[in-house]
Amino acid sequence: MTTTTYSVPGISCGHCVNTIQMEISEMDGVQSVTASAETKVVEITFDVPANEDAIKSLMAEINYPVAA
Repeated sequence: MTTTTYSVPGISCGHCVNTIQMEISEMDGVQSVTASAETKVVEITFDVPANEDAIKSLMAEINYPVAA
């Protein structure tokens, strides 16, 4: 199991947090998702078949791209 933290500058409110947590938690292999509007950080714990590339791709798809 892997836990990764991403900086997501586009998080600005509770709606953003709820959207990210809902969408990412539906990905196969994702165990937990915690997003914060205050710190603009998303912490995701996942296992196979989820991976960082797939997570970053989905984050961009839902309009919350991970900072480079």
